[in-house]
Amino acid sequence: MTAVDVVAAVLRVVLAVLFVGMGVLHFVPSVARGMRAMIPPMFRRPGWPSPHALVVLTGLCEILGGIGLLVPGLRLVVGVLLVLFLIAVFPANAYAAANPERFGRTAIPFLPRLVGQVVLGALVLLAAFG
Repeated sequence: MTAVDVVAAVLRVVLAVLFVGMGVLHFVPSVARGMRAMIPPMFRRPGWPSPHALVVLTGLCEILGGIGLLVPGLRLVVGVLLVLFLIAVFPANAYAAANPERFGRTAIPFLPRLVGQVVLGALVLLAAFG
C-alpha cells in the first residue's frame, strides 16, 4: 500500500463520517428548519419538490454518499455523484451567503463558501479515485 493509498483510505473514512453526520443533521428539526429556509425562491414554485422534501432528499443523499465512499465497488461512481451533489446544493449555500442578516453564522461569505465546496469536491474525488 502506497502513501497515496493510505491517505485516500483515511480520507474516505473522514469524508464518510462528515457526509453521514451532515446528512443526519437534515433530520434534526431545528437544523432542518434552517435548511428549508435556505432553499432559494427560484426553487419554491409549482412543479418543484417542497423545501421539506428537498432537505430530506439531500440528507439521504449525504448519508448514502458517505456510506458509498466506503464500498469499494461503488466508490468511483459515488465520488462523482457526491461532486454533482455539491454542485446541486450550492445555490442554497449562495442564497444563504447573500442573506447574512437572515442566516447568521450559516451565511458563510460567498467566496470562502465556493472555495470550500471546490476543495471538498477535490477531496471527494481524491478519496474516490485514490
